[in-house]
Amino acid sequence: MGEERARSAAELTLEGMRREIAALLHDDPEEIGTDDSLIDLGLDSMRAMALVRRWQEAGVRAEFAAFAETPTLGHWWDVVRRSRG
Repeated sequence: MGEERARSAAELTLEGMRREIAALLHDDPEEIGTDDSLIDLGLDSMRAMALVRRWQEAGVRAEFAAFAETPTLGHWWDVVRRSRG
């Protein structure tokens, strides 16, 4: 199962994250810019925590606080990339 998680985390992409966030917001992925405030777009803390938990279960090694620091897709992608080593 550890290998499966590592593969899943390695397969996480910026566009995949954009699609997941858009699905939660009932929005088109194209409407979410990398520097847009996800809070301003309607993402609340409960849904953000659910997303982060899903990514952690896929193998991303970063705490929620790292994502909450700057709630933009671009920052979140940086957190995911850094967590890969």
